[in-house]
Amino acid sequence: MQNIRSAAYAIAGLAFVGIAAAFAVSLTLVIGALLTVTLGARMLMGKTKRAPVYAKAKPSEGVRVWNDGKGTIIDL
Repeated sequence: MQNIRSAAYAIAGLAFVGIAAAFAVSLTLVIGALLTVTLGARMLMGKTKRAPVYAKAKPSEGVRVWNDGKGTIIDL
């Protein structure tokens, strides 16, 4: 009787370890697939390039002001 109980515990332990391993592998595959889809979508969408906004200087002044998209530049 003792041997049968030990064998049942061993089989139950192995089944638990097998189920945990299968869950870990499936979770890894789901996360990997989600990351692959996300990175693929980001790669295909691309980044939109914003057009720079230019400011006109008054003709009477010798100051030029423009925006190159990274910041306003003032040329005195």
